[in-house]
Amino acid sequence: MENIRNIAVIAHVDHGKTTMVDELLKQSGTFTEHQNIGERVMDSNDIERERGITILSKNTAIRYKDYKINIIDTPGHADFGGEVERVLKMVDGVLLLVDAQEGVMPQTKFVVKKALSLGLRPIVVVNKIDKPAADPDRVINEIFDLFVALDANDEQLEFPIVYAAAKNGYAKHKLEDENINMEPLFETIIAHVPAPSGKDDNPLQLQVFTLDYDNYVGKIGIARIFNGKISKNQSVMLAKADGSKTTGRISKLIGFLGLERTDIDNASSGDIVAIAGFDALDVGDSVVDPNNPMPLDPLHIEEPTLSVVFSVNDGPLSGTEGKFVTSNKLDERLESEMKTNIAMRYENIGEGKFKVSGRGELQITILAENMRREGFEFCLGRPEVIVKEIDGVKCEPYELLVIDAPDDCTGAVIEKLGKRKAEMVSMNPTGDGQTRIEFEIPARGLIGFRSQFLTDTKGEGVMNHSFLEFRPLSGSVEHRSNGALVSMENGVALAYSLFNLQDRGVLFCEPQTKVYIGMIIGEHSRPNDLDVNPIKGKNLTNVRASGSDDAIKLVPPRKLSLERALEWIEEDELVEVTPVNIRVRKRYLDPTLRKRMAKK
Repeated sequence: MENIRNIAVIAHVDHGKTTMVDELLKQSGTFTEHQNIGERVMDSNDIERERGITILSKNTAIRYKDYKINIIDTPGHADFGGEVERVLKMVDGVLLLVDAQEGVMPQTKFVVKKALSLGLRPIVVVNKIDKPAADPDRVINEIFDLFVALDANDEQLEFPIVYAAAKNGYAKHKLEDENINMEPLFETIIAHVPAPSGKDDNPLQLQVFTLDYDNYVGKIGIARIFNGKISKNQSVMLAKADGSKTTGRISKLIGFLGLERTDIDNASSGDIVAIAGFDALDVGDSVVDPNNPMPLDPLHIEEPTLSVVFSVNDGPLSGTEGKFVTSNKLDERLESEMKTNIAMRYENIGEGKFKVSGRGELQITILAENMRREGFEFCLGRPEVIVKEIDGVKCEPYELLVIDAPDDCTGAVIEKLGKRKAEMVSMNPTGDGQTRIEFEIPARGLIGFRSQFLTDTKGEGVMNHSFLEFRPLSGSVEHRSNGALVSMENGVALAYSLFNLQDRGVLFCEPQTKVYIGMIIGEHSRPNDLDVNPIKGKNLTNVRASGSDDAIKLVPPRKLSLERALEWIEEDELVEVTPVNIRVRKRYLDPTLRKRMAKK
């Protein structure tokens, strides 16, 4: 059996996980001289590269001396917590990355809690020690306090510490050591991560933790071998989480090294491989020896907390910008998404509408953004939280919200959150003109809060939240305070009429934008909706008049991104998503029908 080490890299968003994995790949000599490697090679998806966040957990393997180290890079965002939880079951140790300036953040707490409860012993990496405001000693104390608060055992509290600046490519055991390379981190991994416990002679036990899909071989399960050996074309038994069993054979066995996937003929216990051959493969399923089946415990997958209705675009401009516009195409695309994304669910609720549930707004908007880039055209409704009945009491999801805001803005933030039913848990000044405040808040109180928060903190605030638990339903939460400016004509918006409308509120569209009846072209400065005419041209006469030829000065419009539009809309509004544009519209376009429905 090879010397194998299986580790996962866990951290809060933006503490440098993917950059760290980059350096480990480069310095282990996994890439040959002629391979040209970009930055953050593990973030393979376009959206991941643009936003600089990891969305899907990915695995790679490196060779260092005589060891093979399997590394899984996990997402740091709370919406993808389900991904992290599954991955931790597959590894024998974790690298916990913490930013030397920011210290312990909510997502750090979330992932550490999971890791400690599984009995894993973390290696703490204090990253970004080259930052001018870095304070590694304070961060180490914070981590120790966190471990104590989460009931870590004595062995877990004796965690090894490595100081690093992944971007500059060095790690060291003590702060006063020289900055050379990542060797101290490799040595720490080999010394402190236990070798896999399984044996090659035992009957086969393998568990799937991530799915992939290939048009030629069908479903691919990325799995860890806990016991036994596996080879290509071997007859095996698939034990599903619900207890049903089917037999089949492994049609393809894939191994990992660096960024390459290679076909291999066999693999032994402790390794991480990809297998194909079963259509019914799901996350948490075990593949076992048919003569001596011993399935592993199924994985617990977190429940979705938010749902959004995807529907066919029925506006006047439908079909003019997208390739796929029918409900059949939407249904197919959502079904294929569910094959690999197990943290989401969807159901067809008729009339070309599909209810998609996930862990948060970000997860759902990323699906919508991917579909939009593939040429789909559809409408999205306002996100709603999923209400569950527990012991006869209606319960809703609560989130732990952590806010870092400048000291002079905290009053405004606390006041706004109070109206959204948030309870303050703690408030600590962090010393650099910032205060860290923790709240417990109903998940629906957070919908639409981010843009308001950025305005209140002049763009300097940072907010992070992670799922807490389901609690009894609290009262109503306040919504958007301003109405909408709704177009009452079909046509093309003109600068002359937009100039006259900009005193009424903030506009979302610029001149020469196509508009239609019922489309929202801006936010009204008052609480009520206002029907306006954005296509009225200038009345031309042959009489000269002073003042009529003044230059038209337009304020630049507010550009709505997908997340911003989804947060902004109310119950009676929809976001129209096409490959070219993101528009906001009323659910009922006809003004008389809209008034009738509002009365109902």
